[in-house]
Amino acid sequence: MSEQEHKDIFEHWLQQHQALLFKVVRAYAVQKADQDDLFQEVCLQVWRSVPRFKGASAVTTWLYRIALHTAITWKKKVRRREEQNILYVRETPQHEIPPQKNAQLEWLFSEITRLDKIDRSIALLLLDGFSYKEMAEILGISESNVGVKIHRIKQRLTKRAAENQKNHTYGL
Repeated sequence: MSEQEHKDIFEHWLQQHQALLFKVVRAYAVQKADQDDLFQEVCLQVWRSVPRFKGASAVTTWLYRIALHTAITWKKKVRRREEQNILYVRETPQHEIPPQKNAQLEWLFSEITRLDKIDRSIALLLLDGFSYKEMAEILGISESNVGVKIHRIKQRLTKRAAENQKNHTYGL
């Protein structure tokens, strides 16, 4: 693959699937500066992965795998840094993550960030319409495990939504 082909594929993937990448970034990084850092890391990993893409799966599946793996690894590194109280300098981002204006969507993403890494990944994949089989393939778990986890995630979100509604209704 020539350098120009590599660049063209990368730019096309980013242009076509930027929202997918932002969704994963937003689920794993709460603060804007962290989102910028993680987005840059995801883009770097996507760039590195272009030559390894053989077309055995859909581009979206490939990008989800990269983004989720990168986000999980990044989250572990950040947690270790925080635990060790290491300060680090962040570069100024050259892109903007589009703001979400829908309060329900904001609440949903807030709740998704509270899920553990596998449940968070499943929630994102579910929102994007991936099948149980595709989710199992991406995450390396069984389809039945995906189904059980989705059921539990829905129960948890339903319970939290009811609590949230009750608190807003009674002004708590």
